[in-house]
Amino acid sequence: MITSILPTYSRAPLTFVSGTGSWLVEQDGRRFLDLGAGIAVNALGHANPALVEALTEQAGALWHVSNLYNIPAQQKLADALVANTFADTVFFTNSGTEACELAVKMARKYWYDKGTPERSEIITFSGSFHGRSSAGIAAAGSEKMTKGFGPLLPGFTHLEFGDHDALRAAVSDQTAAIMVEPIQGEGGIRPLPDVCLKGLRDLCDEHGILLILDEVQCGMGRTGKLFAHEWAGITPDIMMVAKGIGGGFPLGAVLATENAASGMTAGTHGSTYGGNPLACAVGAKVMEIIADDAFLAEVNRKAALMRQKLEGLVAAYPDVFESVRGSGLMLGLKCKATNTDVVKAGYGQGVLTVPAADNVVRLLPALNIADEDIAEAVLRLDAAAAQLAGGHA
Repeated sequence: MITSILPTYSRAPLTFVSGTGSWLVEQDGRRFLDLGAGIAVNALGHANPALVEALTEQAGALWHVSNLYNIPAQQKLADALVANTFADTVFFTNSGTEACELAVKMARKYWYDKGTPERSEIITFSGSFHGRSSAGIAAAGSEKMTKGFGPLLPGFTHLEFGDHDALRAAVSDQTAAIMVEPIQGEGGIRPLPDVCLKGLRDLCDEHGILLILDEVQCGMGRTGKLFAHEWAGITPDIMMVAKGIGGGFPLGAVLATENAASGMTAGTHGSTYGGNPLACAVGAKVMEIIADDAFLAEVNRKAALMRQKLEGLVAAYPDVFESVRGSGLMLGLKCKATNTDVVKAGYGQGVLTVPAADNVVRLLPALNIADEDIAEAVLRLDAAAAQLAGGHA
């Protein structure tokens, strides 16, 4: 007999009822250090006072009016994003997968309006994750994502991650865009080297095609810059954003240059809830906090501290861990033990992590995690590793 909640999740036997900062409280009273942050969503921790205040103030004034009318909080957030990024314009969504849908539509409409509708192919890469919508799963292309959901949305060319020769060969006069995550999250915390990101930008410029970056997981300060592509010194034409931008409130966005967005005129896209007053009031406060240079400097300092401690953990348990990978506070432990066993052992020690592909455990803590919480988290991971190693470091 089917459950009242559609059984599409394999849930851990944990039920959290409250949270503060980097800590969550289970209904039985146990406290857990949260290194998952709702999968990189709670960028400023649980029950952040500044976000609670912004949400409460807006909730007391106005919840929803739809995009038939001007929304001041939406305008404030759009202006902040434009001022702090490459973008000239922003469309707000409720999620990352909705952002993917628009990014695909925007790229194809761009070429249609230029009189070359045959340029509809979008190049993507193995290990990618662009959401669970029809466009998102077709873009990723993996059997795990697509099996049983055909016919798939056509127009995607899937290449192996890191195959430069195949990439050059795949670009044709049907190519509309290249879409890539600067750091693959679900794919196992696989960073695209800066030189490769620069190479993608050069390749797009050489052929006049659009570069779409998916920064849903790696954006919003996660790597120590506001957006991960900034480390490579390049800019995209279109960028998908979500997760951390709402600090826990459902919010996503597509950022674009004026040129890339030129086909998106009145009536070409819409959203009932996207950019609603509640989400944008919270998002504007998140931007105000995270876009600050001093805040980002602290993210980098905390990231260095955490990485140093994790490297020590890997060295202490060579039968459990292989290496540390990632950037900023988007880190992965490449495991020799089964990654899900590491995650489960962590539950027993009161620390939450997130599994990913390539036998990796993701560590995506709040960007403002306290130094003492980093130290405590690694101690708990140490205890979990000791358990898996049979009690011997």
